[in-house]
Amino acid sequence: MKLLWSALHGALALTVMGFGLTAATAIAANSYQVRNLVGDGGVPADHFDANLQNGWGVAFNPNGFVWVADNGTGLATLYDGLGNPQSLVVSIPSSTDSTGGGTPTGITFNSTTDFAVRSGGSSGAAAFIFASEDGMISGWSPRVRATQAVPAVFMASAVYKGVAIASNAGINMLYAADFHGHKIDVFGPNFAPMKLPGAFVDPNLPANFAPFNIMALNGRLYVAYAQKEENGDDEVAGSGLGIVDAYDTAGHLLQRVATGGTLNAPWGMAIAPSGFGDFSGNLLVGNFGDGTINAFDAISGAPRGQLRTPSGDVITIDGLWGIAFGNNLSNQPSTTLFFAAGPNDEANGVYGRIDFTPAASMMAPTKLQLK
Repeated sequence: MKLLWSALHGALALTVMGFGLTAATAIAANSYQVRNLVGDGGVPADHFDANLQNGWGVAFNPNGFVWVADNGTGLATLYDGLGNPQSLVVSIPSSTDSTGGGTPTGITFNSTTDFAVRSGGSSGAAAFIFASEDGMISGWSPRVRATQAVPAVFMASAVYKGVAIASNAGINMLYAADFHGHKIDVFGPNFAPMKLPGAFVDPNLPANFAPFNIMALNGRLYVAYAQKEENGDDEVAGSGLGIVDAYDTAGHLLQRVATGGTLNAPWGMAIAPSGFGDFSGNLLVGNFGDGTINAFDAISGAPRGQLRTPSGDVITIDGLWGIAFGNNLSNQPSTTLFFAAGPNDEANGVYGRIDFTPAASMMAPTKLQLK
């Protein structure tokens, strides 16, 4: 009997130790460290930049620094991967001022030779294109205006919250999420409005939901929908108030990726690369409503969980907007998720990074004490 008890004791201890190691491994695979790199003083950060107010869209120059659309100041600011502000600051035009005063939201890098902007006899393909809440779409070309984006197209009734570039049938297209109009506007390579066969229609979309953002990821166009307030053009925050759809570049619905659940006014979207822990290869969706980042299987849409800290707490970033992975230049690793936010009800701004940190979360295996 004593030998039998000893054997059972050892087996049970090994089983519990194995459970502890499994739990430790699971936590380690979902362990991320948040660091505020730069802000305007509203929240603690490594660097200060008064221009960074309500940081919204994030886009990387593949050969240089990140660009952040500052909705609160009507500017675009540039940073390296440690948060050091760069000397170039670009003003975004508004519907009433062609030189500044804009309200930029989404931003996208343009790698094509299309989407030329013109001013004062100069023209050039816009390297970065901005969407704004006043219906203005503008582009920045160093050949046209060194420190100002140039108006490209203005849609008076639109409230643009996001923008993306993709190719359809060999033609480069610009897609803009019109939150006010409950639609995706499409523009051709010369910024001329275009109609597509699919028209980005989801027949099962609730009537009070509207496109909050659009992102081109892995050959698809992902549209994040938020509930729209009844009398205005702001989103309604709340648990479960969010939908994400995937479309082809002609606007045909491919699948409903996510509905409700942990979504809460979703805006930022990115595909995690290899080396990003348990969520490598997943679609990451950032909630503006509660500041969490949710992971979904990129193919099936199955929920995978939320990004957590080394201590196991769900990461929350007040006023979270854009998310994007780095370009492996200027301390911007391709396995680091960078973000912009408008904390304190969009009164302030912050730009930061989220790094996968497995070693920080390893815990000792659990042993069951038996007498």
